[in-house]
Amino acid sequence: MELTIQSVNFDATEQLKAFVEKKMKKLERYSEDIILAEVILRVIKPESANNKEAAVKLNLRHREAFASKTADSFEEAIDLCTVALEKQILKTKEKKGLITPKK
Repeated sequence: MELTIQSVNFDATEQLKAFVEKKMKKLERYSEDIILAEVILRVIKPESANNKEAAVKLNLRHREAFASKTADSFEEAIDLCTVALEKQILKTKEKKGLITPKK
């Protein structure tokens, strides 16, 4: 999987980039079809709370998955995006009949 990280209105630290990379690698457990992960980190209104936005677009073989979340920290926003993307991947697999839905 190829990974691109873009930071808007700030410079991302190596620690933040490593965190994002670790979280995106975990998504590979759910699907081997992930070709590219594009992560955009953005600071919205620097003075306010909940001003960190993370948007993640996954290019999968034959489809895409997207999540955008806002939180107090980039780590929290990435965590929320990861959960949303896991659900999207699993839902797609259920539709294709690759896994059975949880009850």
